[in-house]
Amino acid sequence: MSGFVVKGWCPDAFRPMMAGDGLLVRVRPPLGRLTAEQAEGLCAGAIRHGNGQIDLTARANLQIRGVTEAGWPTLLAELQALGLVDPDPVSEGRGAILINPDWREGDDSHAIASELRARLAELPELPGKVGFIIDAGPSPIVMDASGDFRIERTATGTLALRGDGRSSGVAVTRPNAVDALIRLAHWFSESGGCTAGRMTRHKVALPDWAQGDAVPASGKAMQPGAHPIGAVYGLPFGRIDAALLAAFVRSHGCALRLTPWRLLIAEGVAPAPVADMLLADSPILHVDACVGAPACPQASVETRGLAVRLAPLIDGHLHVSGCAKGCARARAADWVLTGREGAFDLARHARAGAAPLHTGLTPERAVALLGAC
Repeated sequence: MSGFVVKGWCPDAFRPMMAGDGLLVRVRPPLGRLTAEQAEGLCAGAIRHGNGQIDLTARANLQIRGVTEAGWPTLLAELQALGLVDPDPVSEGRGAILINPDWREGDDSHAIASELRARLAELPELPGKVGFIIDAGPSPIVMDASGDFRIERTATGTLALRGDGRSSGVAVTRPNAVDALIRLAHWFSESGGCTAGRMTRHKVALPDWAQGDAVPASGKAMQPGAHPIGAVYGLPFGRIDAALLAAFVRSHGCALRLTPWRLLIAEGVAPAPVADMLLADSPILHVDACVGAPACPQASVETRGLAVRLAPLIDGHLHVSGCAKGCARARAADWVLTGREGAFDLARHARAGAAPLHTGLTPERAVALLGAC
């Protein structure tokens, strides 16, 4: 399927990407956490220099949308002053670290992720989409998130380093976990991994030292509602209005934690209703949909309106993609609708762009088909 352009990299603060609604500026808050001051400052920047819309991504990053080319340099300086962007573009580019959002200060996840951030300069040159997952809480909770090098809690309670796509990993300890991860990243680079692009596509056998039988423990996904850390709110499609979020943070004086599931954790806050933020599970939180047309120039269809209509009708996970890139979801979904030349293709248990069961569907025909399933 054609009609889209694979960029080969993800936008960040130093390399914003042009979308249909302006520049897309991605921010990777350290350890996935923003203080109240940082959150308010980021929201103010999104309003001053963008269109006031913020996305929470599947990598627990924030994307400021609609940034003007003239306003981007000032926004970048403001984000650096807030401590949300590393002054060094190389370090910023290497800092794609996803940590389990329920970490506590001083625990294994916090210690390992903090050490990795301090040692980013020791990593080799890696493809722009490569990322790291530190999931060393009592049990893994970001099992389904995309990440090439993973440090996880195992079924026996120990720690393991695992390459994404491998069913098991090698045992590590808190003191040597980052050493092992950096060593595996160098092996990846030296063995042709940069050509493959991602660990899951790099089919070369791991070195003997990195092979093991440590299997990740099973875990339970986070849900909206009360949490020991605070209140967990669901954001439909991961989108939130900057002014609304700023007002929420200001009224509670709370820090925020980001998750890869379109859930936002407000630290120390008792759950209470907030406009456009969900405190209970909802079908809309089980639907992935990119921004679609016209906000994305590569999409030929509107996506989120259709996703809202379909969400209560679907048994399983639905992905509505504006094109075959599938930016909103890298993994297979139970049902996937892919935009092509102004209509939709429908596939089952597949990723965007997969061989379809039905082609050329209008939104009304898609609703009729899926509503009858």
